[in-house]
Amino acid sequence: MDERDVRILKAIADLETGSPERISERTEIPVSTVHYRLNNLREAGVITNDLYDIDLDALGLGVTVLVEVLADYAGEHADVASTITEIEGVTTLLSTMGETDFVAVAHLPDDKAVGRLLREFERIPAVERTNSTYVIETLYDDARALSSYSEESLVDALVDE
Repeated sequence: MDERDVRILKAIADLETGSPERISERTEIPVSTVHYRLNNLREAGVITNDLYDIDLDALGLGVTVLVEVLADYAGEHADVASTITEIEGVTTLLSTMGETDFVAVAHLPDDKAVGRLLREFERIPAVERTNSTYVIETLYDDARALSSYSEESLVDALVDE
């Protein structure tokens, strides 16, 4: 990865689009070069998809719940994780260190779905207990992590020398 690749990725995060024309305008890298580099970044697995972002509140999945999970399992950690990810509404699962083993994030349509979600956790034999936090308001949520960095920091950290 070189500086041009980093500048392209930063532009995608900042502009919230993969449009080669808009990326070219932002970075002053020729459109043909942007196309070429986007294809290389896809082949390298750095760019994984061309998803359209969806506003979950506008869609009707505006209730967010964080569930900390303390598990007591004799089997594999991955097996418990797999069971948790099968729970409808769970969109993120993090393996953690400390008092909890996992933190799950769920996006749900209403309070009734919150009750269903928690009952699903209770049905998992390895789940010893949970601690749930109902999110009142999302103050910041950036699906494009690169937008929280300056271009200079990204170049320093990511460019192969």
